[in-house]
Amino acid sequence: MGILYNRIAVFRAERGVTRRELAEAVGVNNQTIGYLERGDYKPSLELAMKIAAFFGVPIELLFSFRPFESVADTMRRAAAAGERNP
Repeated sequence: MGILYNRIAVFRAERGVTRRELAEAVGVNNQTIGYLERGDYKPSLELAMKIAAFFGVPIELLFSFRPFESVADTMRRAAAAGERNP
């Protein structure tokens, strides 16, 4: 199995959640969240589902086998789509 990409840091920042808060909510050490965010550790399915449930999103929005589009690229694409559809 290859690299598992994630957007945990993006969702934490967007929601104003610390690593410690997320770790406590899903029952792991706060260092584990850091390892996950850096890609040094792959979560169990149970942990991945707990993190997705914490943020209230489908697991596919947090984890992927393909790199996620950058936030800047996503915003540019959304802005361009808005200009085409007034």
